[in-house]
Amino acid sequence: MQQETGSRWSVPELDEMPTDVRARIDEVAEKAGFVPNVFLGFARRPAEFNAFFDYYDALMLRDGGLTKAEKEMIVVATSAANDCLYCVDSHGAFLRIYSKDPLRADQVAVNYRKAQLSDRQRVMLDFALRVATDSVSIEDAHIEELRSHGFDDEDIWD
Repeated sequence: MQQETGSRWSVPELDEMPTDVRARIDEVAEKAGFVPNVFLGFARRPAEFNAFFDYYDALMLRDGGLTKAEKEMIVVATSAANDCLYCVDSHGAFLRIYSKDPLRADQVAVNYRKAQLSDRQRVMLDFALRVATDSVSIEDAHIEELRSHGFDDEDIWD
């Protein structure tokens, strides 16, 4: 049976995928409870699949000042602002897992400004939304506000 991705391009059957691609998909399915369509779409080209997810891992799983949940909050909030329901849904699932707080994850997906967040997280999301929607307006004062909440240059880069 052909996998449904909502795409006009076909994807290989799970049992036809290279072992490393299949293992990654199985791991995510077990953790998230579903397979995000982007996994199936990229499986058409295993080299691109691996490059995309290696980059994702480098961004989202690296140790630093931002937690995995905070990084997913950024993705969920910016995806909501950009009307990407697919990303809100799939990253919202990971935010629920990492934050262990389904209500807050849903609040961030709907409107982070009304979510039960720390001041630090609110400043982080305000900045992320500015980067995503109005980057030309970023000034030194925005960076200083982040620093006043404990973010260093690496956190701000993230």
